[in-house]
Amino acid sequence: MFASYNRIMPHAVELVKDFRFEAAHWLPNVPEGHKCRRMHGHSFRGEVAVRGDVDPVTGWLIDFADLKRAVDPLVARLDHYLLNEIDGLENPTSEMLAVWLWERLAPHVPLLYRVTVEETCSSRCHYFGPARVIPSREDGEESPAAGDSSLRSK
Repeated sequence: MFASYNRIMPHAVELVKDFRFEAAHWLPNVPEGHKCRRMHGHSFRGEVAVRGDVDPVTGWLIDFADLKRAVDPLVARLDHYLLNEIDGLENPTSEMLAVWLWERLAPHVPLLYRVTVEETCSSRCHYFGPARVIPSREDGEESPAAGDSSLRSK
């Protein structure tokens, strides 16, 4: 079964650390009468994912404890708070919360690939970081990074 395992070739992996917190919020930019305009709470769940090649010496990508050390202070800042009162979360949608987390994690987690925020068991947001544009054409025009389908052509 393991005969085809090649210790020389790199092995790309994705590691994921889960987190949970309870918080209240309201969405100030939705229309009057929308249920999310009223203050309400969620049992938020989320994930922080990193991607890269397994280090052939350690046998891992990174230490899960390093991810935990990066995530825990942010969770402590959110847990049992009104999200609207936190700087940068005045409009605390799942999308904005995922961006807020990314911006605070990225400087400490260099292999950061994805932040997921789940506000209910059936509603979540996956955020893959800011759109990246790379020069790739001879005419000097910029093109979306490979795999970045979120960017529209000019």
